[in-house]
Amino acid sequence: MSDLSMTVLPYALNALSLRQQASANNIANAQTPGYTAQNVSFESNLAQALAVGGGTVQATTSVLPSTAPAATDGNNVNLTAETVTNQTTSLQYQTLVNALEAQYRIMSASESTNF
Repeated sequence: MSDLSMTVLPYALNALSLRQQASANNIANAQTPGYTAQNVSFESNLAQALAVGGGTVQATTSVLPSTAPAATDGNNVNLTAETVTNQTTSLQYQTLVNALEAQYRIMSASESTNF
């Protein structure tokens, strides 16, 4: 796993998994008075870590409360936005899984030709 992509892909998968969990919690609590939606941010931290380079990724994933305005019951979950986030995150996750599988196939093929 010395290739940078083999470091970035698992990090991004973990961050996307966390985003899916936060979105699911937000959707589950859409009718809970006083609930504050959670947002997961990692893309800008990942971009900064990649810009620094060095072969490793030292980026953080942040779970922050949403700053969206709240309804009269104090809940600020936007179901439409959460549904889009959930679907987008699922597609991104699957794309990264496919990329990681492709990397493993390349590594496996490379190892088998070295014999």
